[in-house]
Amino acid sequence: MTSSLRPEHHVAVVGAGIGGLTAALLLASRGLHVTLIERAATPGGKMRHVWVDGRPVDSGPTVFTLRWIFDQIFAAAGTSVEAELALTPLPVLARHHWDGQAQSLDLHADAARNLDAVGRLAGAAEARRFAAFCAEAQRLYRTLEAPYIRSDRPTFWQMVGDLGPRGLATLAALGPFATLWRRLAHHFTDVRLQQLFGRYATYCGASPWAAPATLMLVAQVELDGVWTVDGGMHAVAATLAQLAQRRGARLRYDTHVREIVVRDGRARALRLVDAQGEEEELPADSIVFNGDAAALSQGLLGDGVRRAAPAVRPHERSLSAVTWSMVAQADGLPLLPHNVFFQDDYAGEFRDIAAGRLPARGTVYLCAQDRDTAATLRASVAAERMLCLVNAPAVGDAPAGPHPSALDAAEIERCEQNHFALLRRCGLTLTPVARTVTTPREFHRLFPGTGGAIYGRGFADRMTGGWMTLFKRSGARTPVPGLYLAGGSVHPGPGVPMAAMSGQLAAATLLAHLDSTSRSRRVVISGGTSTPSAMTAGTA
Repeated sequence: MTSSLRPEHHVAVVGAGIGGLTAALLLASRGLHVTLIERAATPGGKMRHVWVDGRPVDSGPTVFTLRWIFDQIFAAAGTSVEAELALTPLPVLARHHWDGQAQSLDLHADAARNLDAVGRLAGAAEARRFAAFCAEAQRLYRTLEAPYIRSDRPTFWQMVGDLGPRGLATLAALGPFATLWRRLAHHFTDVRLQQLFGRYATYCGASPWAAPATLMLVAQVELDGVWTVDGGMHAVAATLAQLAQRRGARLRYDTHVREIVVRDGRARALRLVDAQGEEEELPADSIVFNGDAAALSQGLLGDGVRRAAPAVRPHERSLSAVTWSMVAQADGLPLLPHNVFFQDDYAGEFRDIAAGRLPARGTVYLCAQDRDTAATLRASVAAERMLCLVNAPAVGDAPAGPHPSALDAAEIERCEQNHFALLRRCGLTLTPVARTVTTPREFHRLFPGTGGAIYGRGFADRMTGGWMTLFKRSGARTPVPGLYLAGGSVHPGPGVPMAAMSGQLAAATLLAHLDSTSRSRRVVISGGTSTPSAMTAGTA
């Protein structure tokens, strides 16, 4: 970027989720005048705390991965991850249990220990298959990192050109339009390992029977390192917000954006309503929208920006969830920070969800936030903080009453009974002291336009194994001049590091447009695991 950037250029950022916080921080660090608007009382978006029995429970994302993305962001803001956050690497990524089986499997950060663990669970032949699976996951990650993850949303043909012959050969080896489940069946004969790695599809809000095989790369992401954050993942959001303020950004909480105002074909202002009901219009030279892109196409931010993002039909939505934020007494199993409990009918879980109902026999994820890496409590407490999560359909906007997708109180209660019974069969008894339940309806209220989907657009194009969905997400640039998009509902996708990357791409795209009369140049974030020292944004 050159000196043509104008410090007086005012950027309004809508939404203090991780993408909006990243964009606001990077733009303020470049000297632009930035105002960040958030309708909640605190930053974070889905990286939220729920207060239970007077204690904060992390009730959104619970792991810190792809650290190189945050190294870039903090470096661009003139500081470092080490200076701002207290991180602890996890030697055991997660502990996995199966209904009715005594054996469990710890997935380690150390490759040799993983081979031994898989061998003890499923035999030496399956351990060799696991090694081949990890090698393929690594190749996929290295292949897609630059042309997809670090690049402004590519078209299909742009990505073909970026991949080159070697990259195309890597993808072709998966099989044409292969789903994740199909590829896992190629690698593993033990259904437990198929379940374990099939769950990676749910990180993007998808069924492993609908998601592309490329999501195998999540295995490499985790093996590259998983950390816990002192203060929980919400501390990442709070730190970015504080740093943005130190760099000159103005943060306004408890303020609702009623409309993105378009005049003369360009996004010009925000119509705001504060906590007291007072209305105002905030002029802006550029706007970064960090809400769910579906809210734009539904007209929730005004008719002028409907065309800024493609519509997402209900069947195209990602998964939602039912979560229990708890303070509870745990007896029986030695819990690690991250624990997964599988039922014996994995396909049935996703058939139920596709039918718009809660799974009768779903997978339970449990985050024990007060446990250390040795499965002991960090403090002398009788009851500990926990988050339990079960996948659910995104039907939070279904009509209330006797509707098949209404998910009424009785169905939520049955879901709780069924899945806490799974925990007991695996040896864990939970006795809640206090809890807060969040359903798809609450997620829809918190994140309007989503129906409760917490990962944006899902992988609905089953005929292509989810492949074409990779090109259907909106990118940072929009058809509305002056309006840019960030967040987990846009490219490169959901999850904390991907949403942070979207904020980087939004900031870099906006800056590139200020530095050039052309809006056609693609923005690519340099760096990544292959070139970890590069910390700047470039255009291509």
